[in-house]
Parts: sequence; C-alpha cells; structure tokens
Amino acid sequence: MLDKLKESIDKLSRLGIVDREHVEELVRDVQRTMLAADVDVTLVMRLSDAIREKAMTKLPDGLSRKEHVIKIVYDELTDILGSEKTAITIQPKRILLSGLYGTGKTTTAAKLARFYQKKGLKTALVACDTFRPAAYEQLEQLAKKTDAQFYGEKNGKDAARIARNALKLNTDVFIFDTSGRNALDVALIEEIKSVSSAVSPDERILIIPADIGQAAREQAKAFHDALGITDVIVTKMDSTAKGGGALTACKETGAKVIFITTGENIENMEQYDPRKFVGRLVGFPDMETLLEKARESMDEKKAEKVMTGEFTIDEFYSQFESIKKMGSFSQILDMMGLGRFKGKAGDVDAQEGKIKKWKHMIDSMTQEEKANADILNPLRVKRIATGSGTAESEVRELVANYAKSKKLMKSLSPAKLKRSGMFRRLGL
Repeated sequence: MLDKLKESIDKLSRLGIVDREHVEELVRDVQRTMLAADVDVTLVMRLSDAIREKAMTKLPDGLSRKEHVIKIVYDELTDILGSEKTAITIQPKRILLSGLYGTGKTTTAAKLARFYQKKGLKTALVACDTFRPAAYEQLEQLAKKTDAQFYGEKNGKDAARIARNALKLNTDVFIFDTSGRNALDVALIEEIKSVSSAVSPDERILIIPADIGQAAREQAKAFHDALGITDVIVTKMDSTAKGGGALTACKETGAKVIFITTGENIENMEQYDPRKFVGRLVGFPDMETLLEKARESMDEKKAEKVMTGEFTIDEFYSQFESIKKMGSFSQILDMMGLGRFKGKAGDVDAQEGKIKKWKHMIDSMTQEEKANADILNPLRVKRIATGSGTAESEVRELVANYAKSKKLMKSLSPAKLKRSGMFRRLGL
C-alpha cells in the first residue's frame, strides 16, 4: 500500500495545475490502492467522497490547489488510521504477548526488550511457549542477542508455572512469550488465561501480522473478548500490501496499535504514530523520527554532524554502519519524505554492495584528501583506484555520492524544512 499511495501523490505533486479531472484520477488511484491493501470498502468510499467534496472548494489562504488536495488526503487518511499515537509508560511492568502461529510474536518479544533497554530499563524474556518446537531455543538466542535476561524450562509443560517461576528474576520489564495456534481455540485461551492469572500482567498485547488484512478485525475482537487485550502490535509491515487493512481493522475494534514492525532486525520496530505514518505515505518528511534513530545509533555529536551535512569523507563512511542500524536505506528515504526517489534510483538497498568497496578506496586516501574531497583531481583519483584495486569511475562515484549526501542533508535539516514554503503553509 505504501509505495502505491506514494506514487499517486507524487504523480499529483508533479502537475503544474490540478483540475477536477486530476482529482478524479487521484481518487481512482487511491481506491485501487486501498482496496488492494484490504481496507474496508466503506472506508475507501468515505475517503473518496471526502476528497471529491473538498478538493475543488475555495482554497485556504496561501495554498495552491495541488497542496490543498495533498493536505486533504493527509487529513482524511489520518482520520481513518487514527489521529494520535498511544502513550507508552516507561516503568517496570509485566507484558504478556499473545497471538496465533506465524505472527512474529517471539521476534517481537526481543524487539520490545530492546525498546525498553533503550529507555534505561532491565528486561527479561520468558519462554512460556511450551507448544511450538524450538520456541525455547529461539527465544534464548534472541535474549543473548539483545542482552536481555532469559528464563525458560526446556522440557516444561506448565506455562503458568514457568511464568510464575520467572518472577524471581531481578529485572524491570518481564516479557512473557506465550504459545500460538492455527486458530483461537479453547486450549489456547485457557493456557493464556492461566499465564495471565499467574503473573497479573500490566499489559496484554496481541501480535497481528499485516498480511491478514481485514481479518485483523475478527482476531482482535476474539482475543479481546477472551483475554482483555490492552494493545496491539502489527508486524510484517515491510512485506505486505495489506497493512492498511490490518491498521484500519484494529482501529474499528477500538484496539490501540502501539508499535509496527518493518523487518526481522531487532531494531526494526517503531512506535505507531498515525500522523507520522500518514505523513510518510504522502511524502511529508519525518525528520523527528530520523533524528531520534540517529541519536540511538551514534553519539549525539556525530548524529548532529551527519544530520547537518558537516562531515568529511572519512566520517561519511564511518557513520554508514551506524546509519544502517536506523533501518534500511529505503526506510530512511521514506522518513525524509523522499520515498519517490527510490524508483528512480533503482533498489537503493542494492547499492549497499558498492559501499563495501568504499572502505578500500577511503583507506587509500591521504589524511588531506579525507579532510577535503575537493582536492581530488584526476591524478589523485587514479592513485586511489590503483591502491584500492577499483576502477577510477568507482572512485569518482564515491566522491559524487559524498557530495550529494552533504548537499541533501544540508537542504533537509529540520530548521530549513521548518522554513520551507510548502510544509509551512500546510501547517506541518
């Protein structure tokens, strides 16, 4: 859903003048995209009618017709997907996870542990899934990967007893990973209820994969009726076109989506903020989240240098490992509001192979060249290529990418975006 909506908005943003025919074309594109994303047809029709009704009305002061239409799409999508993010309390707590098979529940447990660790809390992962083979081993490995405490009883069959015994650990946040099934049956309900009774969790979170689309509505309602679900995490938002269906279905049931996950990496989870989520759909930059991720991945001084474009070619490369922790290059472009460039540049993530060569090229540069790439004349380029075993064209490509990155980051600094015409007029 994400890429198709961005394409539709980008097509509109390239137009010089927007008339009723263009609005109708946008409505048709949005309808096709959202129906393919498994969003309920009544919501799609509501969105379509709102765009048609408001698009050709009198323009607000300072807005062009094109900007006005984009803002309407933003406002209406935000209304459908939720207007405000849910507050998350950062304090010691007990979290019970539930969900069916294949939802990504165990991996999400580790992602939650990492989230609370970043907030300064000690975490523990508890293996209460006594049903799925290798569930114990998987969670144990993830606990090691995240530096979380781990508790499980390898051959134990009593999930409630395991959960109760885990409470002896000295930690702040307990995360209980429970069993799943192919369907919500009596046995699963009774087991999760017994675990819940044993530990009295502060939060009972349902894990739902994005690819189930509108079926999320029935699942969220069934789990809530049985267990009193407090929150929902939607997983696999990176690998499906049906994420819109899952998000809207949860909202319709009153279930609060608190996180979405966008990959297998432990870092690939973010707090669900409907306004930022929709903003990225329509191409509005989310520099706040990008800055936050940058600060988590590197120290603050280095983060500021990268985000303001004040870095040397050596620092340009040295930060790539840190920047990669923030997510894929595709995700970073989305946060910048530049998702539309992915199609023009090809698959940006495929460029990572080239980056591996950059290290050798930079190692072949002198300190003076690293500090000031402007002095790299043809003779210096040839020497660097020979010393690194690469082609001169590859060295020039590195230098060009470095220059473009500096220019881009300077142009996209939060201060400049704040002053930029379109976003200021849209009140963003």
